[in-house]
Amino acid sequence: MRPVAVVTGASSGIGAATAAQLAGAGYHVVLAARRADRLDEAAARARAQGGSAQARTLDVTDVAAVAAFAQSLDRCDVVVNNAGGAFGMADVGDADPADWRLMFEVNVMGSLNVTKALLPRLIASGDGAIVMLTSTAGFIAYEGGGGYAAAKHAQHAMAATLRLELCGQPVRVIEIAPGMVRTDEFALNRFHGDADKAAAVYRGVPEPLTDEDIAEAITWAVTRPAHFNVDLMVLRPRAQAAQHKVYREP
Repeated sequence: MRPVAVVTGASSGIGAATAAQLAGAGYHVVLAARRADRLDEAAARARAQGGSAQARTLDVTDVAAVAAFAQSLDRCDVVVNNAGGAFGMADVGDADPADWRLMFEVNVMGSLNVTKALLPRLIASGDGAIVMLTSTAGFIAYEGGGGYAAAKHAQHAMAATLRLELCGQPVRVIEIAPGMVRTDEFALNRFHGDADKAAAVYRGVPEPLTDEDIAEAITWAVTRPAHFNVDLMVLRPRAQAAQHKVYREP
């Protein structure tokens, strides 16, 4: 029987790429996200890798829906808490509380809801893995990024706490923290659909990371032997030496 991996936020970007790579690595992948149409496409992409996949519509902020989703699974060996995102780029003094609330609900509470609901199955698997997809914003704040940094700091703290609490249990806790990654939607969502502002984030940057790069790192981490835990993997493109140090071609 194939091990089962649940990937949230799997309808596009890093989530869809991760689902495809895990399917290719031999997992039966359960893709969970809100957008049913995009989810079906992502599941088909995963199956095209020669793997097994199914699409499940799910809002990770809905506690009852997450609980029902968990109960419907016979087993779970890996959960990838990928659902999240950044919304807004205002200074704290001008911030829209709705943006902050949404970021906290999806990134933090969504990860909590899914992890809590699936933890008994992860333990029962005898070799479970929890992947928390955070960000370099989880360690270093920057202007305009207060809400996103706060949410990612919280996820980083959650991963560290889980690692302590699950010490002695057959579950690894893995944190993947990307820097600059160019996907179809991340920057566009952050700037509320302003394509020019979204494009400016990556302008002149030679080869920012892609969703496939992050998916490869996640897949490598979870497919290590059971005794091998990747506590924290920080990923940046070569052009990004630090949060505020990015090389841009003229």
